[in-house]
Amino acid sequence: MSELKFATRLNSFASGAWLYWPELKGKPSVMQMIERAGTVKGLTHLDLNYPQHIHGDLKIMRQKIEDVGLAVNGMQMRWDAPEFKIGAYTNPDPKIRRQAIELTKRGIDAGREFGSRLMTLWMGQDGFDYCFQVDYKKIWEDAISAVREVAEYAPDFDISIEYKPNEPRAYSIFPNVTTCLLAVEEAGCPNLGITLDFAHVLYANEIPAYAAAMVARRSRLLGLDLNDGWGKRDDGLMAGSVNPRATLEFLWQMQRDGYQGAYYFDTFPDASGLDPVREAETNIATVTRLLKMSEKLNNNPELMAAISKQDAVSSQQIVNDILFAQ
Repeated sequence: MSELKFATRLNSFASGAWLYWPELKGKPSVMQMIERAGTVKGLTHLDLNYPQHIHGDLKIMRQKIEDVGLAVNGMQMRWDAPEFKIGAYTNPDPKIRRQAIELTKRGIDAGREFGSRLMTLWMGQDGFDYCFQVDYKKIWEDAISAVREVAEYAPDFDISIEYKPNEPRAYSIFPNVTTCLLAVEEAGCPNLGITLDFAHVLYANEIPAYAAAMVARRSRLLGLDLNDGWGKRDDGLMAGSVNPRATLEFLWQMQRDGYQGAYYFDTFPDASGLDPVREAETNIATVTRLLKMSEKLNNNPELMAAISKQDAVSSQQIVNDILFAQ
């Protein structure tokens, strides 16, 4: 197995802050969370939210990340300001749409300062809540136009769309893999691709490995958010904790399609006050083990023969022998 890149969300390290900073009053700073992330065994990278995590001199921040033995995998756009509540790229006010696009460009510029070449667009504010609220063709055209402009601004960057069925809007402009693939095709930029968030895929009522196969067929898988959930919301549970078999198939499919990016953990230890260091180390150990199992499935003639005949009994027996080996 080639050297792996393991990344995680920086905000996780605010969880259980009193465990690491007994005297801390309030929330830890970005620099403190970076310091804590550096204690995770096996972690190699962080993703940064833009603009929330960007404060002060970026050179100092980059040096801090390097000092704790990490690097920046990518930037993740967050349009949390009140003016974006009814849309960033699809806002009815052209001035606010322009503001959202220009903010994304500044996020890409910041990514360059950290040595990153990946910008992830989770367009949570772009969508609708009511019937008769939006002109569906208009907001689609606005979203595609904005994504295209961002991609054309930075041809040296990978621009990746991360979909989610809903939240915070009742219905997202890009709710599933199909709409994302259509968006990438219409935008028509070679540096565009898709990020698959395992929990988002589940509650979009999709099969993770199938979604990955379709992305590989029609686009590029640029990002991967590993987590787990019960399929009803964005639970952000530890990788493989609910659906280990589906996670194994997901990783196997990505290996077959040549995925070379980071294994990024978009999990929420802060939701129940878990120790984020132990949680991140468990994610890394779980995925490392599943990837080793996946290698045993590669070029397995018995498995491929079973799949070619759609023989579910045989394929489950083969996977069980690996998944539940004593």
